[in-house]
Amino acid sequence: MKYIFATTAAAALMSQAAFAGSPAAPAPDPIVPAPAIAPAGPDWTGFYLGGQAGYADIDTNVPGVSGDGFIGGIIAGYDYDFGNAVVGAGLDYDFSDITITPGTTVDNVFRVKLRGGYKFGDGLAYATGGYAQADTNTLGSEDGYFVGLGYEHLLTEQFSLGAEVLYHEFDNYNGTPIDVEATTVQVRGAFRF
Repeated sequence: MKYIFATTAAAALMSQAAFAGSPAAPAPDPIVPAPAIAPAGPDWTGFYLGGQAGYADIDTNVPGVSGDGFIGGIIAGYDYDFGNAVVGAGLDYDFSDITITPGTTVDNVFRVKLRGGYKFGDGLAYATGGYAQADTNTLGSEDGYFVGLGYEHLLTEQFSLGAEVLYHEFDNYNGTPIDVEATTVQVRGAFRF
């Protein structure tokens, strides 16, 4: 009898120990929201106003009618920042005094432009294009288009510095058979607000 009692007691103790150490379902890990993706670099949204200066090379389909020299003027526009991408619109008005034939000079170039690009830290690499109008002192003015590439870097939140290369085309200049092509390379500085 003592033997049965001792065996039963030992079995009962062992079964309780087995259940006491049985693994319980683990508590679920707390749900932690993923961190928001930070935009690359500062916010470019806003208006800008500044100036640009550089070099223009003008060529035509008429032998001997070409020229090159200084070009520069004012720029204004608005950019909108989408996080990693920036789009914008702007106006450029450049002055020049480039002689293409004796007595004929290109006096100014006006542009209405769109641009779009991607941010790299404090910089913006972009493509641009739009409407251009060139004006001369003897041949009048002509409408055309331009395309180009540029890079702009925010030195501070209120000032950017960059460079731009543009290709322009004006076909049948002012009703003549003269086709004009121009390439400009300019450094740009803008106050942003």
